[in-house]
Amino acid sequence: MREPICFYYGDGELDRLSRFEKVVLQADFYSPAQLGRLRGRGVHTLGYLSLSEDVGPSAPWQRAERNPDWGGAFVHVGDPGWMAHVVSQARDAIGRGFAGLFLDTLNLEQTYPEDLPHLLTLIAAIREEARPDYLLANRGFGLLPQLAALVDGILFESFSARWVDLETYAPWPDDVLSFHGVVAEQLLEYDLDLYALDYADNEELTRFAYQRAQEFGMLCFVSDRALSRV
Repeated sequence: MREPICFYYGDGELDRLSRFEKVVLQADFYSPAQLGRLRGRGVHTLGYLSLSEDVGPSAPWQRAERNPDWGGAFVHVGDPGWMAHVVSQARDAIGRGFAGLFLDTLNLEQTYPEDLPHLLTLIAAIREEARPDYLLANRGFGLLPQLAALVDGILFESFSARWVDLETYAPWPDDVLSFHGVVAEQLLEYDLDLYALDYADNEELTRFAYQRAQEFGMLCFVSDRALSRV
């Protein structure tokens, strides 16, 4: 029996990736031939897509602020150039053979809440471009309930366990776990696939993450900060 999902941001490893029903991959790291091999083995491939951060060269849609953890520039989501750029990336990923897309960087409610309507517009445009292929959203809770009508599944990243720094992993404090549980129960109201992605470096923390995800009706994958395990 196959494992439900894998998040892997390296390249290659086609044999190991074939153990999973769905795999989220960096879109530029896999050729059409490699994606075809995975598809032939029954693997549902999802290409990574960032909707509010840009790791490319300087562009008019970029804000001055950058993500302190990963270095990408935050963007003005409603900029027509950015929207066209992201939709083009989605089109290219589907054209190369991905069976769907993973929509990342959707949490703007605490940083740029004025961009939430633009983000919904962008997701709707991606939905039209990718239809009927699978869309998996990472969090995006500030976009609900409208988001639920545009995607097929929601990922709760760092639901139970987190990376603290480059070498440290830990469960969330009890108050955060409780809040995450409330959100997870709300997600059960929607007709969506639900997944959890947690971060751990030992068996005890890994087991905790899998068991807690199961309690809240989510399928879980556990990895390291760089998503280098498969």
